[in-house]
Amino acid sequence: MNERLNGTRFSSRTILVLLALLLLASGLLSLSMGRYDFAPLGSLAELLKHFGWLSGQADPIMVSILMDVRLPRVLAAMTIGAALAISGAAFQALFMNPLVSPGILGVLSGAAFGASLGILLSEEIWVMQLLTFIFGLLAVGIALLLAKGELKQNMIILVLGGMITGALFSAFLSIIKYVADPYSKLPAITYWLMGSLANVNGDLLYWLIPFVLLGMLMLVLNAHVLNVLSLGDDEARTLGVAVERKRILIIVVATFLSALTVTLGGMIGWVGLVIPHIVRLLLGADNRLLLPASALLGAIYLVWVDNLARMAISIEIPLGILTALIGLPVFAWALKNAKKGWQN
Repeated sequence: MNERLNGTRFSSRTILVLLALLLLASGLLSLSMGRYDFAPLGSLAELLKHFGWLSGQADPIMVSILMDVRLPRVLAAMTIGAALAISGAAFQALFMNPLVSPGILGVLSGAAFGASLGILLSEEIWVMQLLTFIFGLLAVGIALLLAKGELKQNMIILVLGGMITGALFSAFLSIIKYVADPYSKLPAITYWLMGSLANVNGDLLYWLIPFVLLGMLMLVLNAHVLNVLSLGDDEARTLGVAVERKRILIIVVATFLSALTVTLGGMIGWVGLVIPHIVRLLLGADNRLLLPASALLGAIYLVWVDNLARMAISIEIPLGILTALIGLPVFAWALKNAKKGWQN
């Protein structure tokens, strides 16, 4: 399969390999950037020495900065960017709508309420992360229950169910903010809702990465199903696709990925909306290429946005603010060309 990119023909495999190499280079450069700048190759050499893959004694201070501070943050940015972008691409393909984002079924509102409740009730970060995940999934569960029996006829019912649960948990969130201590709890809730990787829990991150990779793999393996579903339900059934079952599976997996990202880094919007549009304009609408390319480009994008967030000024800028400032004009440009992307 060949795809057209800027007038030049590349194979799909070549495009994905180039994006993967760009992601590795971005990660290595990000490890070397910060208040203590290291040479990128020097950072790589110290890590290789630390793991015993290169002879010599590693600098313990440098290894501590790289392993304990920067590596979890870079990996978290890659994980969240990839998960949001691929879930956004899957939702847009499933609903055949360029305005759909990972939060369409209320997962972000539910997760935001869960996190705020956790901050209000406990000082332990794991309580906040657990409630974030539980209420994110609960919100989508309610949306699915509201649309029970209607998915077969009309996906709009599911979208409306997501709007209802989103509004419900937004109202609950307002109550939490109203009763929170304005000097301690409320600033913490507000900062968390703007999204940040400053307090990434390395242990939780390393535990969640396999689940994120598994979810992304499941979406990529169902990319052909998304292509078939775009032909219409009757045509998909004729081709042997179990439409309702596959649709529910894709919704659950994409929602699961979105909930995990909120657990790790708070509310980081626009990635799942903008990145699939850019990839679709560059590479076309074939989900077999669109989904993995969106994941790779989303990971690259969030790594560099996080670099900007922590180094642009003396204090760290919340990620959600930057992704909105960058995403809004890019999305406006992409919408003007959306028709071209869907037709490719």
